[in-house]
Amino acid sequence: MNKYETIFIAIPSLEDGRIKDLIQKFSDLINSDGKVEIVEELGKKKLAYEIKKQKEGFYILINFEANPSLIKELERVYRITDEVIKFIVVRKEDF
Repeated sequence: MNKYETIFIAIPSLEDGRIKDLIQKFSDLINSDGKVEIVEELGKKKLAYEIKKQKEGFYILINFEANPSLIKELERVYRITDEVIKFIVVRKEDF
């Protein structure tokens, strides 16, 4: 299994309960073929440029271990989730 880091930006108008649901949804998906290590809610921040008519976003960072096959599925689920306006998944190098 490889180590990865993902950050996604959710629309800022979501309630706290809905943000927790999103985090749980993605954590469960990762745990199906990997292991979540750290979840950090970075809070609401102003975006550098407007994305999907949003000027702010709620940032969530997740560090995890997973098999490479999981990444494609995780990115697919990010794309079809309406509350997610931007995301990135990066493999962390071993130092």
